[in-house]
Amino acid sequence: MQRRHLLGLAAALALPALARAQSGAWPGRGSIRLVAQFPPGGLVDTISRLIAPPMAAALGQTVVVENRAGAGGVIGTDFVAKSPADGYTFLVSHASVQVFSTATLPTLPFDPVTDFTHLGMLVEAPNVLIVKAGSPYKTLADYLAAAKAGPVRYGSSGIGSAPHLLGVMLGAEAQARNLDHVPYRGSAPAMQDLMAGTIESMIDPVTTNVAMLKDGTLRCLGISSPRRLPQLPDVPTFAEQGFGKLTSNQWLGLSAPKGLPEPVAEKMTALIPALLETPVLRQRCEDLATLPRKPTPLGADFVKVMREDIGTWTAIARQFNIVQS
Repeated sequence: MQRRHLLGLAAALALPALARAQSGAWPGRGSIRLVAQFPPGGLVDTISRLIAPPMAAALGQTVVVENRAGAGGVIGTDFVAKSPADGYTFLVSHASVQVFSTATLPTLPFDPVTDFTHLGMLVEAPNVLIVKAGSPYKTLADYLAAAKAGPVRYGSSGIGSAPHLLGVMLGAEAQARNLDHVPYRGSAPAMQDLMAGTIESMIDPVTTNVAMLKDGTLRCLGISSPRRLPQLPDVPTFAEQGFGKLTSNQWLGLSAPKGLPEPVAEKMTALIPALLETPVLRQRCEDLATLPRKPTPLGADFVKVMREDIGTWTAIARQFNIVQS
């Protein structure tokens, strides 16, 4: 009798959730998972944790950031590609994977465009070439002269990443044949080795380095933005130092598995501009020199940007024979 009573009670409690599911109400159960495909401390993790609170407030549901790092972001991205398209798993998609891994890997376990529902771009950030404040390299010219005379190592978030390709392009443009790439599983471990003196330099998104550039812990020798940033007015661009081809940003977007129900996709796409205008988020992005593109590419426009970038960087990867095994 008691068991029947408990079963009946459980069934009664489940009815509201069942009714919501049948009526198509979303979100109606559990928490929403926001997958960051790189370790804590890097660009993706930082932006993921900035957008999670306003997203949770807008949806009335808990949003949990889950780091699934490995293989240059491919593992976490593949996890989302193969997750149910039920509106409870999203990806902070990254050009490093959707574009640069596509350009440099012979195969991927997913199609970077068609295996996802790409909702829109979030922010974009230029890359910086950084050294420790005590480094003997005071300028980009000093750095390149050293890389012509002997080995100089630069760390990146992984083989085939935007920082990797920028380093290769810089070495080729400057004819600095001894500029050696050291790949890591993310920005944070590369930064640890830079500060420990294991590597001499690092190319990385500006986002996670602004504070140490401002307080003098790090020195920036060049930035890939087309013009100097207001947040770092003393940091010269690569372009003004004679390397105009090294002008590019890395973008982050919001994506979901392929087949996301249209009402959910429409709601999340419409939410992106509102998220980016959240005062706390906007101020923090200003501080990090990592801002939304204007106008924000959403839906098909975001996919168009992605396809164009894939074409551009695939050509560059082939030019320099950067193909991962």
